[in-house]
Amino acid sequence: MTKYVPMEVFKASLPPLPKNCAFIDGQNLNLGTREDGWSVDYLKLRTYLAEKYNVTEAHYFLGFVSNQEQDLYTNLQKAGFILDFREHSSALKGKKKGNVDCDIVFSVMKKLVEKEEFDKVIIVSADGDYFKLVDYLVKKGKFEKILFPSKHYASSLYKKLGSEYYDYLDNNKHKLIHVK
Repeated sequence: MTKYVPMEVFKASLPPLPKNCAFIDGQNLNLGTREDGWSVDYLKLRTYLAEKYNVTEAHYFLGFVSNQEQDLYTNLQKAGFILDFREHSSALKGKKKGNVDCDIVFSVMKKLVEKEEFDKVIIVSADGDYFKLVDYLVKKGKFEKILFPSKHYASSLYKKLGSEYYDYLDNNKHKLIHVK
């Protein structure tokens, strides 16, 4: 006869899930998917990161445009993202580049230096500027994956690390696409 085990007891007996952190280059994600003719639903992306990669903390980096973009900021926060803004001078406002690369590298390294509790890092970007960081994290056993917005918008630098360290969001477009 099979003995009934309450769900709480069963869950407590399982090993804990990893606590991974995601760092998203918002401008890169937006441009990469837009070039492929689609846009990401932020809630679907946050859910995908949590379910597939055990992301417990997701930072979304973007250049601060203005308070007129408050709907975007609110939607990102409602979806569960921590917003990290890059302030720009008035001369740069309205330009394409968010320039959040240094902010992302700094945030990841700060987590390491301050010995914050997390298992691995996921980066959402197609930018080759993160290669040294990714290579370092791989060697330290702290890197999970870089997720490129699309196959057409991805730096080839990461290919030398091996396909286990990168994937393409457009492979899961059906799960992530924003439907109007």
